[in-house]
Amino acid sequence: MDLLQWLFSARIDFAGGQFLLLREVLGNVFGLLSALGGMRRKVWAWPVGIAGNLLLLTVFLGSVFGSPDSVDLLGQAGRQVMFIVTALYGWVRWRQARQEGGTAVEPRWASWGTRALLLVALVGGTAALTPLFRALGSYEPVWADAWIFMGSLLATFGMAKGWVEFWLIWVAVDVVGVPLLLSAGYYASAFMYLFYGAFTLIGFFVWWRVRRRHDADAARVMVETAHLDPTVREE
Repeated sequence: MDLLQWLFSARIDFAGGQFLLLREVLGNVFGLLSALGGMRRKVWAWPVGIAGNLLLLTVFLGSVFGSPDSVDLLGQAGRQVMFIVTALYGWVRWRQARQEGGTAVEPRWASWGTRALLLVALVGGTAALTPLFRALGSYEPVWADAWIFMGSLLATFGMAKGWVEFWLIWVAVDVVGVPLLLSAGYYASAFMYLFYGAFTLIGFFVWWRVRRRHDADAARVMVETAHLDPTVREE
């Protein structure tokens, strides 16, 4: 109990009365570690991410958990719950793939139809959630909060499915998230979003390279098989 009380009250103070909640810092550190594990396709990325989500949930519902001088970001809080649910799905999916003797996930490109659906879901979901979040009292501009929520949902689901494009959805989330969090006073999260923006671009190119290497290996195997198979004849 003493540890929990310390965790909920601990903060890092700065000159001028500014401070950062330790929970916010730790939650973002766990999030960064989870992103690093995801880039390396490690199963442990999911439970580490869940730990960070639980911490950040208490931060973005400041009025519920007694955080001083904080505003509620319902989209940010709601996405932590969504992260936990989706992470459980990704955790199970990656573990099953690992137990079957393969890698946790094999990066692949989404189809053009899937890409169109992701774009429609991002824009349409943002439009649908904005009035709901506004009615619940979320911080303005509410559309940005809704955009971050929908983008995070789609990106996390895309990571579980192994779509390379999920990294680009994170970039779109970060572009909107940085100014929103700065205006709301969540400076640690804003800094991490800025860092994530660069990190997710790196992750995109890492997964792209893995996919390209896989395609090249598959093409080489096909050529070698055709060359060694006596039933294969050149036209």
